[in-house]
Amino acid sequence: MSARIDARFAKLKAEGRAAFIPFVMAGDPDPAHSAEILKGLPGAGADIIELGMPFTDPMADGPAVQEAGLRALAGGQTLVRTLDMVRDFRTGDPDTPIVLMGYFNPIFSYGAERFSKDASQAGVDALIIVDLPPEEDDEILSAARAEGISLIRLATPTTDDNRLPTVLNNTAGFVYYVSIAGITGAASLDTEAVAKAVRRLKSHSDLPIAVGFGIKTPEQAATVAAVADAAVVGSALVNKVKDAGEDRKAAVSGLLDLARELSQAVRDARTDNTAAAE
Repeated sequence: MSARIDARFAKLKAEGRAAFIPFVMAGDPDPAHSAEILKGLPGAGADIIELGMPFTDPMADGPAVQEAGLRALAGGQTLVRTLDMVRDFRTGDPDTPIVLMGYFNPIFSYGAERFSKDASQAGVDALIIVDLPPEEDDEILSAARAEGISLIRLATPTTDDNRLPTVLNNTAGFVYYVSIAGITGAASLDTEAVAKAVRRLKSHSDLPIAVGFGIKTPEQAATVAAVADAAVVGSALVNKVKDAGEDRKAAVSGLLDLARELSQAVRDARTDNTAAAE
């Protein structure tokens, strides 16, 4: 389970730094340029990639990710095409882990067993299903695990010590800590609260802790990278596609340029932190 993810975090631990995990929406702004973005992310410093599965009712997403999903759907993106994107990506990159993130309805419609088999064959490493609590994920959990795909669950500021064991049970790859209560991209990051939450999660789990939601700038990414095992950035990246309008070339270059800045900040953060400790 999570062989690529485990190997990547082991490599980063040896390097003494956190991971940079960008989120992008499959099919945004269109299939061809989305594929270009996906293929360009490892070269821009992505250690693990979260690839959004567009859905018509993304209840946990803020305006930026919602609009990205709508752009993708308008361009004809489907779950089959998303898996095809991963399959095509794998022909040139066998190592960078890919985590599919989204909602259960498209997977349910596809069929959990069929989806898990096709996702595994395409080269997917893990799933984050934001609207499926642990009490209701048995179907996809068993199907995914049978195909070697991990299920990554979300912990939030409201996940207390009584609830946490249920969230962590059967979680693999890493724990995703949602740093703010609410929708993606909606609030500022409370770095002191994040550091405290990461310490608490580490007292309950040996898995790496990735922090997402609310990270918008390289400075914020660096602050998170100094206390967590990974910094996840989504809304700020997909907004680069929106900002480019119909200029598809600018959409690709703008997103990848920001990814480079964020990645460098994450890399420098742990280095700076180590230097300060010495």
